[in-house]
Amino acid sequence: MDLLSSLESSQRLDLDGLVYLRGYALPNQTQLLDDLHAVISAAPLRQMMTPMGFAMSVATTSCGALGWVSDQQGYRYSPIDPIRQAPWPAMPESFFVLANTAANIAGYTDFAPDACLINQYQIGTKMGLHQDKNERDFTQPIVSVSLGIAARFQFGGKKRTDKPTQLRLEHGDVIVWGGDARLNYHGIMTMQSGCHAILGNTRVNLTFRKAG
Repeated sequence: MDLLSSLESSQRLDLDGLVYLRGYALPNQTQLLDDLHAVISAAPLRQMMTPMGFAMSVATTSCGALGWVSDQQGYRYSPIDPIRQAPWPAMPESFFVLANTAANIAGYTDFAPDACLINQYQIGTKMGLHQDKNERDFTQPIVSVSLGIAARFQFGGKKRTDKPTQLRLEHGDVIVWGGDARLNYHGIMTMQSGCHAILGNTRVNLTFRKAG
């Protein structure tokens, strides 16, 4: 199912446990981008290794009390950046407020994220269908913020083989999912050519979770 036509006239869309908020991050984008630059300057983007020993195509970093890490020991959260051997940068207030208020709109009134995974996509990269399941409390939602060039987001079901719905996510769009859909498979299709006035030909995704 492709919902692009439905989104043309909708600022909010509720879909099987996912809430789409068109352009929700735009009013505060200047502060968000300034804070993003500061986080990346403190903890540079890097291509982590999968447990199978392959380099991820997407570059990542984190901020908050916990950061997501991947290596041959597996996927997990750590309070220490393995590259810098120091704590991850603190989560900027603009990040926390955005995630908290978006979750509140979606019906999750007590969401206090302690981890923000930052993924940078270049043209030609993708993120295969996967579940977010390294967190301790699955009653807490996922909040995802899109910045930069547009991407096709896939939101599937409980099984990897379930046919996913596709959403076109543009700069400033926010999606929230949780409840029965908390462990649904999701991913990003191969990034196509595009150019954003500030972020150029890249897409940056901020994924907020309550990990600890």
